[in-house]
Amino acid sequence: MIVRESDQHFIMTTQHEHARFSGEIAAHLRSNLFENSNDIEAVVLAIQEHDRGWIRLDDTPIWNDRAAAPFSFLDYPLLPKLVLYKVGLDEVEAMNDYAALLCSLHYSSFVHIQKSERLDCIHFIAHEKERQQQIRARLGELDEHMIASHFKLLQLCDDISLYVCMNEPGVSKENEHPWYKEGFETIIQDQKINAHWVSANEIRIDPCLFDSEFTVTMKSKHVEKDVINRIGIHAAYQETEWSELTVMFTC
Repeated sequence: MIVRESDQHFIMTTQHEHARFSGEIAAHLRSNLFENSNDIEAVVLAIQEHDRGWIRLDDTPIWNDRAAAPFSFLDYPLLPKLVLYKVGLDEVEAMNDYAALLCSLHYSSFVHIQKSERLDCIHFIAHEKERQQQIRARLGELDEHMIASHFKLLQLCDDISLYVCMNEPGVSKENEHPWYKEGFETIIQDQKINAHWVSANEIRIDPCLFDSEFTVTMKSKHVEKDVINRIGIHAAYQETEWSELTVMFTC
């Protein structure tokens, strides 16, 4: 779950909804960003489905007593995440091998898992390396430069979607979430990518990644803190109606 806090609410966006939004962004990228690949559909699928493992985790939000907030993807307990990450990657692999390769590389890149000495993390990384080897064997000779480029597109679209989730719509640049004030970390074709809110429903991306402007809608739940205090996080989440935010991306 992606969680943003306001005075009276927790704005909660499921990871799979965030990934779907990422996929919509990917579908509007200029074709040359895919390195003229024949795998554009598979890359977009990977971006759209990269958080499938969270579908079951986000079905039942749980409360973090220490933070006095719902657990988010940043602090959710590690072991259940690892178990469901594998489930999600298995499901992507059943859809498309190349998409699964990109998603597996994505999860294997998480530093807190990669550098951990916990056996569960070590086994997870080893399993994903084996998955990647098996997929590479099935697909035959692959262009490693192209894989790296496609992996960067996954990371960038993931970040642009998180930028939408973790900032108040229309926020000024100086008040943005600290992760994004200096632009996105992923470098695309030797260029740093920046975003800023032009209004509550428009985001400008610089330099331009798209052939034309487009709109995408994301749904979240604005769960009232008073209701959580009264009936608990799960019931409050279930009772809250979906809200929609429509964003236009421009250059």
